[in-house]
Amino acid sequence: MSKNQIDQQPLVTLMSDFGDRDVYVGIIKGVIAQINPRLTVVDLTHQIPPQDIKAARFSLMNAYAHFPVGTVHLAVVDPGVGSKRRAIAVEFAQGFLVGPDNGIFSGVLSQSPATCAVELTNLNYWRTPQPSKTFHGRDIFAPVAANLASGVPLKQLGQEIDPASLVKLDIGNCKQTTIGVLGCIQYIDHFGNLVSNIPASYVQGKTWYVQVAGLSIPGCETYSDVKLGEIIALVGSHGWIEIAINSGNAHSQLQLDWQEPLQLVLT
Repeated sequence: MSKNQIDQQPLVTLMSDFGDRDVYVGIIKGVIAQINPRLTVVDLTHQIPPQDIKAARFSLMNAYAHFPVGTVHLAVVDPGVGSKRRAIAVEFAQGFLVGPDNGIFSGVLSQSPATCAVELTNLNYWRTPQPSKTFHGRDIFAPVAANLASGVPLKQLGQEIDPASLVKLDIGNCKQTTIGVLGCIQYIDHFGNLVSNIPASYVQGKTWYVQVAGLSIPGCETYSDVKLGEIIALVGSHGWIEIAINSGNAHSQLQLDWQEPLQLVLT
């Protein structure tokens, strides 16, 4: 590896459901450092609920655009580890994705389609040709991400596959109705805010409210537009309509969960 290659290394982001109690995250960083200690690794989060691919999908979709072009995004939320699910690396306009083919990347790719994808079949870029059945993050994904960020061409990492064959996580699409837009909850954040799959573009310059579970929730601009403890609908920083409670937890109070249907009403 030339000095010029090292000086221009892209970032590697790391997201998982490993938490911070065990050593799994540190081990993955150690494997990356063994290959190229000058790579910068940015932790997106390791607090994805265990095996929650849908939460990982949303989180990565919400994060990737804030990183430089060429960034390698390593995501390990992998309930199918050790099974026949494919290990993949994907190139898209903003950079690269490395992880399991289980739908975790489908949010990103719905916004910025894949230009090339490979199944990770080249054992020369694995940590070991006999990887653990339970820790592909260490034995396959981390070394592949490190090599990719260090300049190894994507197509050298394995067998090229059709991007259209990548697994898509179906969360449902929002649909226009005679009174507005029908959607669902696609994510619940740390604060208990219920994030819908309805983009902000539908409410720009309009007055509106959200109907869900028998409630009519006013559309406002900030949390403080309602009194403490009151329910509100607004556009979150991620660009989606969300339901929140001012200084409260909408998820626990309303008992609504992922894919709960809701209706955006334009007035």
